[in-house]
Amino acid sequence: MHIYKLGNIADTEATLKALGVEKGGISIMAKKMELMCLYIKALKTPAANILKQDALSIGAELAVPGGVILCEKPTCDCILIGTKKHIEILSRKELAQPFGLKALAGELKKFLTAKTYPVRIMGVINVNEDSFFEGSRFAAKDAIAQCQKMITEGAKIIDIGAVSSRPGAKEVSAEEELERIKPICDAIVEHKLYEKALLSIDSYTPGVVEYALNSGFGLINDITGASNDALIQLAVRYHTKLCIMHMQGTPQTMQHHPFYEDVTAEVSSFFEERITKCEAMGLSRKQIILDVGIGFGKSLEHNLTLLKNMQHFTHFGCEVLIGASRKSMIDKVIPTPTEERLPGTLAIHLKAVENGASIVRCHDVAEHRQAMAVWDAMR
Repeated sequence: MHIYKLGNIADTEATLKALGVEKGGISIMAKKMELMCLYIKALKTPAANILKQDALSIGAELAVPGGVILCEKPTCDCILIGTKKHIEILSRKELAQPFGLKALAGELKKFLTAKTYPVRIMGVINVNEDSFFEGSRFAAKDAIAQCQKMITEGAKIIDIGAVSSRPGAKEVSAEEELERIKPICDAIVEHKLYEKALLSIDSYTPGVVEYALNSGFGLINDITGASNDALIQLAVRYHTKLCIMHMQGTPQTMQHHPFYEDVTAEVSSFFEERITKCEAMGLSRKQIILDVGIGFGKSLEHNLTLLKNMQHFTHFGCEVLIGASRKSMIDKVIPTPTEERLPGTLAIHLKAVENGASIVRCHDVAEHRQAMAVWDAMR
């Protein structure tokens, strides 16, 4: 007889099926194989005491600060630890409990229904002269060839922008942005590139976005996070997807001492509010993509925390995008010129995909395709 510890199992049901487990037992056992740790903020202390007892009664656990049993403070933060099966039981059990536990039960239920999406690579094309990575800049006449190259290399989405959003980038007028984007949009129509990949317009200028949508684009990549109703209305009218990115400040100010009490909680609240707004205006969650905005008003520690907790954002039921390609956070970990940051980029993106991201925005499509194919085989 031999015994060994299994590594992370990506698909618990497939693993049990391969073992030969009876069909009826697979779904039951699969839930017992997925450990979940949920951070709960500002829970009323009487509720914490009830939840801890309920958790212990079914074999789960609630980590709480000392003094909670005496209700020394009105609220506390805690960590709920249990299998997916435990969380399922508690999401029903707490419906009958007081002190806000009924609302908590509803929140727990959301984490049980997180939707998974196939991973897709998004290639980056910048039609400007000041994007932070020189290798992403293309004149309009060369951009079409680069789009076709990226599609051949494995990109399912091509993200095209005419204005840099790097820290401290200069503002560009709507008229100039439109002049930059028009030639490539017209060439896309001529070559019918919209038939080969999903085209994304990286812009928050309504006139530019609408010109792109009329040229076959199917995704609006909005770094202002659906702050402009006009962009939401365009997504509804043209039946396109909308990527909502979180940014603290503007590209001109975002890296001036970014601060959060709890970056994961605050970005999550931001998405909750914007998703609600978009749904009220007619967008479905299937049309919405979430981007935590790595490097957009975040310190290195903020970026690392969001990457570690990326699984959290899948509970909204939307696709999650990661875009850290060659960004300065790599340089802050280990000083590296922009041109040499591909290894760090791959490390970040593979971890993000492991934690639930399904769209990878990158400059190096072929390298990402290879890395993700190997990573997927190891799962």
